[in-house]
Amino acid sequence: MELNMYSISRMLDDGFKYKIMNYKQPIIGSAFAFILATSCCWLPALIIGLGGASSMLAFANGLERFSGLFMVLGLITLLYGVFLYRKKNSVASIDDVQLNSTITCPKCDHQQEEIMPTNACQYFYECTNCEVVIKPLKGDCCVYCSYGSVDCPPIQQNKNCC
Repeated sequence: MELNMYSISRMLDDGFKYKIMNYKQPIIGSAFAFILATSCCWLPALIIGLGGASSMLAFANGLERFSGLFMVLGLITLLYGVFLYRKKNSVASIDDVQLNSTITCPKCDHQQEEIMPTNACQYFYECTNCEVVIKPLKGDCCVYCSYGSVDCPPIQQNKNCC
């Protein structure tokens, strides 16, 4: 199969997801939990300031008994977010990364040992036996993560995909 701009753009249009370690989500969740936990203090003042009804004040006072739970949940999600952030930033050195990977063609099961690039992911790979161009499976960033014996260097280093 010949690779040209049309075939590459068509393959890209099929799309695939990246393996991304998202540490922002737990941090945002913990901030929301802390805001909710302290709502017994600021929510009544906000409701009074906006001319709210007494039923809204009762709702705000009802949240007060759950403030301890919200504080604990906020602390847990904050610690989880910090853990994911530190895990993302604890990068393995390039010496610890394995660069040789054996790619197995999904069509003909031909295996070929290749040296993976260290500075980019490889989205397409042409089988040397049947000449079919393969692309990553959904959820994988490159052909090495999908069809290789070893994940690509960025994944080995706990970094986001290319």
